[in-house]
This record gives sequence, C-alpha cells and structure tokens, in this order.
Amino acid sequence: MDLGLTGRTAFVSGSYRGTGAGIAAVLAAEGAHVLVHGFEPGQPDAVVDSIREAGGSADGIVADLMSDEGLDTIGDQLASVDVLVNNYGSPSKSSWSSTDAWADEWNRNVMVGVRCTQLAIPGMRSRGWGRIIFLGTVGTRMPGDRNVGYYTAKAGQPAMVRTLAQELRGTGVTANLVSPGMIATPEVKEMVTRRAKRDGAGGSWDDAQRWALAKTMPNLTERIPEPIDIGRVVAFVASEAAWHITGSDLAVDGGAIDA
Repeated sequence: MDLGLTGRTAFVSGSYRGTGAGIAAVLAAEGAHVLVHGFEPGQPDAVVDSIREAGGSADGIVADLMSDEGLDTIGDQLASVDVLVNNYGSPSKSSWSSTDAWADEWNRNVMVGVRCTQLAIPGMRSRGWGRIIFLGTVGTRMPGDRNVGYYTAKAGQPAMVRTLAQELRGTGVTANLVSPGMIATPEVKEMVTRRAKRDGAGGSWDDAQRWALAKTMPNLTERIPEPIDIGRVVAFVASEAAWHITGSDLAVDGGAIDA
C-alpha cells in the first residue's frame, strides 16, 4: 500500500533515540522528509545518518522543547510540517508523598505536545492537510504505584485528542493518540535483561523477553515490539489511507489489558 507520505515533511519530537527514532525511520522509509529532534547539538546526528544511509531524507533539528524560548527557535519549521508526532515525554519520579515532580510531568507529557501542535496547526489548516499524532501509553489504563503524576498527565491525552479533532473538524487535519505497552528500546532491553538475570533467567534477550512477559507485562501476542513496530502503526495513522481516523486512541499493546 502506498501511504501517500512521499514529499510530506514530518517532525518527531524526541526522535534522537528510542521509540522516536523508530518512528522517524519508518516515516522516512515511506518517503517523508523527517526532522529528527534532539535537545542538544549532535543528538539527532546518528539517526539522521542512519536514515540517509538507508536512502531516506532527514535533517536534524535541535531545540529545548521544555522552554518557550526553545520552541520559538523552531516555530518556522513546525509551521511547515505535514505530520507532527508528539512522541517526547517521560516520568519524573512523582509520588503521593510530594508534589515536586507533578507540574514537570504535566509540562513534559502534555504541554510540550500542546505547544508544538499550536505552532503546527495554522500551516496545516492553510494547506488543507495534516496529521497530528500523540504518543500515549496503555499504562494509563493499568497504572502502577510509581510515577503517578506521569500516568495522570498521560491519562488526559485521550480527551485532549478528541477535543483537538473537534477543533480541526472539516479541515483535512486529523488528531489521534497511539498508546503502546512495553517497547523493546535499547534502554528497556538493558534493564529487562539485567532484572531477568538477577531473577535467574538466561542472559539473552529471548530469555529476558520471556521473563518480562511472564513477570511484568504479559500480552496476548507474547512478543514485545521494537520501536520500528510502533513506527509502522504511526506511519499508517499519518497516511492518506487513514484520513477517516480522528479523535481516536489506538492501543498498540498486544492485548495487554486482557492478558
């Protein structure tokens, strides 16, 4: 299937590593020119080089998305994008014993994406085409007792994309949320393998994956997706074929809720 992304420009926040890097790689493979984002000079370089070596088109873009000043520096680039993937977000160790990290987690996981979206909307409206995609987490439906402010912030995203879809009614611009479960990023692989070995499992990723699926995050496919697997879903949601999908929260968790 031709996803209709050739010639489109995409910005993926936090795409210098992990899930964002996988999303950037797939969008580029589907013909989009990808702006690979990092917070510091040099961070996007490895992903940009990898995309170009594979025959894709990419440039690095550096900005501190946590500050208004940083966002101002990339306002012109965001105004020209066709696909905005608000991938960046992270916990800050919030808890019920303190309120210190809660505001920071709201800013990281909600307001950064809101501000990027506000910069991208006018250009998308004027061109009559656009895709705005937020990355959520299935953890909001089955949260643990850690990072409670993170899960609370992420839990607001389904309502946020529904209101955004209403705001963009009839414009040719869609807004959706993609909510993965556990993803086999390099950091997750290292952590899970270490914990599995400590618990007596073998030292390979296959051993660690089986341990994780049994002990920490079971799912019905009995596999843990790589960042590129999430990238494929995001690329479809960004595609021409997905024009009638908007205001949706798409769980990409292998049926973890029912496992």
